[in-house]
Amino acid sequence: MKKPRWVIEKEQAQKARGEETVWLFGLHAVRDALMNPRRTRLRLIVTQNAQSRLADAIAASGMEPEIADPRRFPAPLDPGSVHQGAALEVRPLSWGSLGDVCIGAEAPRVVLLDRVTDPHNVGAILRSAEVLGASAVIGTRHHSAPETGALAKTASGALERQPYLRVRNLADTIVELQRMGYFVLGLDGEAERTIEEALEGRADHAVALVLGAEGPGLRAKTKDTVDELVRIRSAGGFGSLNVSNAAALALYASRSQSTPRPR
Repeated sequence: MKKPRWVIEKEQAQKARGEETVWLFGLHAVRDALMNPRRTRLRLIVTQNAQSRLADAIAASGMEPEIADPRRFPAPLDPGSVHQGAALEVRPLSWGSLGDVCIGAEAPRVVLLDRVTDPHNVGAILRSAEVLGASAVIGTRHHSAPETGALAKTASGALERQPYLRVRNLADTIVELQRMGYFVLGLDGEAERTIEEALEGRADHAVALVLGAEGPGLRAKTKDTVDELVRIRSAGGFGSLNVSNAAALALYASRSQSTPRPR
């Protein structure tokens, strides 16, 4: 029996993802990837200076590096990439299913990104998510930043430790989180209530925070799917906040209700 076209396309997409590789660059990003047992590492290119600075991580990884002339660095990176003499080809990380990363933590927090495509913003969000104890950052397979060297460098190591999932449909994922018991809040500068007001008496619940791209914000479908639209408490307009700053403030605000305040 001939396979339906959609099945063939799905299998082809899965195969393509399995063959995809990413070039990480910069001493910090490369070091963390070398030390991460979850990483499938393929090729390491370093200058002699970078090899010396990464000696412990290279030894731990068991890789044999290629030593390169810094004037003719052979890794296929964008010309503007500040690689610091180190580049590592890897397979993208696999964190498992939504349930694998979003169930089990006490009062978990999850960040969802609606069409946030800038890798520097997503990298900064991953860094904040790690510091503030989020269980995962979730984007979409299309119209969101993929795992790249630029994202990893901005994340400053957080990409190796903070789960970053990319799902097919954001609205379906919100519904799935709601079925898991998450209270899903969409960030909107025009919302009536603040995050703290919406979470009054619910701070110990599982909470998901959905942020949209700067400018267009959340899509209409996303707004219709979340449990409530909320805003960040501020003295000025919410629209002036960068999305990565907004994510950090929203995560902090969602935690503040459950954190004992000093007397």
